[in-house]
Amino acid sequence: MQALKETNFHFPQQTGFYRGKVRDVYYFKDKLALVATDRISAFDVVLPRAIPYKGQVLNQIAASFLEATANVVPNWVLSQPAPNVTIGRQCETFKVEMVIRGYLAGHAWREYSAGKRTLCGVTLPEGLRENDPFPEPIITPTTKAAEGHDEDISREEILRQGIVAEQDYVQLEAYTRALFKRGSELAAERGLILVDTKYEFGKADGIIYVIDEIHTPDSSRFFYSEGYQERQSKGEPQRQLSKEFVRQWLIENGFQGKEGQQVPEMTDAKISEISQRYIELYEQLLGKKFVPQDYASQPHTLQESIAANIF
Repeated sequence: MQALKETNFHFPQQTGFYRGKVRDVYYFKDKLALVATDRISAFDVVLPRAIPYKGQVLNQIAASFLEATANVVPNWVLSQPAPNVTIGRQCETFKVEMVIRGYLAGHAWREYSAGKRTLCGVTLPEGLRENDPFPEPIITPTTKAAEGHDEDISREEILRQGIVAEQDYVQLEAYTRALFKRGSELAAERGLILVDTKYEFGKADGIIYVIDEIHTPDSSRFFYSEGYQERQSKGEPQRQLSKEFVRQWLIENGFQGKEGQQVPEMTDAKISEISQRYIELYEQLLGKKFVPQDYASQPHTLQESIAANIF
């Protein structure tokens, strides 16, 4: 299986290019083209090998959820001409990621188990176990780093530093809660619990839009509803759909993105396993069969699809 690790297109009316952790972004006058590559990151580090079909999985899941929430929050999408390409309006990006958590899992649990009872300025209740629900969802923003690690930050610090104007931040919080509510309803229809997720927002012509991807396994964590209560009462790990299985494999092999640590060897078997897990995520989240597209060996088809929808 081939993987699309990067693109290097040059369009006549292109005004800029940005290579993120997993996406290649081509800028034009008032639009941008986002190519979801097969790169994979964990702990804010791009891993050395790409995962076949991962970009297609993420882009198509995001497309489905963006369409399903368009009546809740405006989004940036104009068209999706290829399985791993999205064309959208160019926005001025807010320099924070809006993380919202309904359950004590992942990073929040790691902080809590280390004894911390405040996360991003939010006080956490005593006596919680891993994967317990919060009394109500909490918003725990992070800074949005162009390079390196995103950092936890509180609402108060965001406003104090002027990272986001208060009027806009109030709207970001409202949109975050509305998207999480709708995402939770959609997940429940698929027998899933939306545990936590993050949203990114931007502004164009005075309107705030949700941008990038939403409710994908890279940006979100899902539990299976069936058996959740039983596993929780027994203190057993939850069955989940997310990228957490990649993080756990890295942790077990001595890597958490810290200085001096080496990424463990990603064998062909491990790459294939991760690819199959992403396909499983797609089929469970969307309830339909995954149809793989081979763009890694035909990058010109991606370039043509972008050009046809930009010019």
